Amino acid sequence: MSFILSAVIVLGCIALVAAVILYVCSKRFAVKEDPRIAQVTEALPGANCGGCGFPGCSGMADALVKGADAGTLEGLNCPVGGAEVMGKVADLLGMAIANSDPMVAVVRCNGTCEMRPRIASYDGLKTCTAMNACGAGETGCGFGCLGCGDCVEACQFDAIHINPETGLPEVDEEKCTACGACTKACPRHIIELRKKGPKSRRVYVSCVNKDKGAAAMKACKSACIGCGKCQKECKFEAITIENNLSYIDFTKCRLCKKCVEACPTKAIHAVNFPAPKPKPVVVEETPKEGKEAQA
Repeated sequence: MSFILSAVIVLGCIALVAAVILYVCSKRFAVKEDPRIAQVTEALPGANCGGCGFPGCSGMADALVKGADAGTLEGLNCPVGGAEVMGKVADLLGMAIANSDPMVAVVRCNGTCEMRPRIASYDGLKTCTAMNACGAGETGCGFGCLGCGDCVEACQFDAIHINPETGLPEVDEEKCTACGACTKACPRHIIELRKKGPKSRRVYVSCVNKDKGAAAMKACKSACIGCGKCQKECKFEAITIENNLSYIDFTKCRLCKKCVEACPTKAIHAVNFPAPKPKPVVVEETPKEGKEAQA
């Protein structure tokens, strides 16, 4: 009995000494967190999507506080919360923040089932990453959408879905927060974040095929062939051609749509523009018969 009592006393003493040591260490090496970080974290939406470029909202909050201490919040933006949330954060930190144009995810591929027929059958893991690792996929285009839905799985906001008729992902711009998760998930980088544009109007090249014209057209009838007609039409130097592919710089584009009309393969898309007004029908007058005609 005395042996058991002695063991209990010894273990109790060891536990007490360990507790004292831990207490001293916790006080000696304690890291004090700026209380503003918790306030900013509370103001952020809590999506932890990583669209801001930081590991979750707490990482973003820490960067915002450090930016405020440095005197600028330039380059720091929460795509999910948008201007409203960033305004609250700026008020908490006593800073002014520049208004940023809203962004939206854009799918730069128009290779529908009709335009890009399948020439092979893939029987493997149904992910875009796995299919891309195996080669060109089920069509002749080694650049276009694979249609397995990695982008759909990556989106936390239910803003992107695969259209069963076209086999292509479609973005719901009302739900899209421009977090960038879908752009990172796509192994072929066909999804891009672009400026939403005034009245949600955008013009962009819906193709990423870098093959030469004949090869691109053989793989997809709506592919960009790098002919340069769009570039010649643009008066704002918004279009560049590199590696047989046109690209429209949304910071320079003035939405005139002349490039859309000039593109021979209809690879350039104009979104959310009003439908063109029908041209008036000119009716030719016919000569009147009988006396009225002779008169």
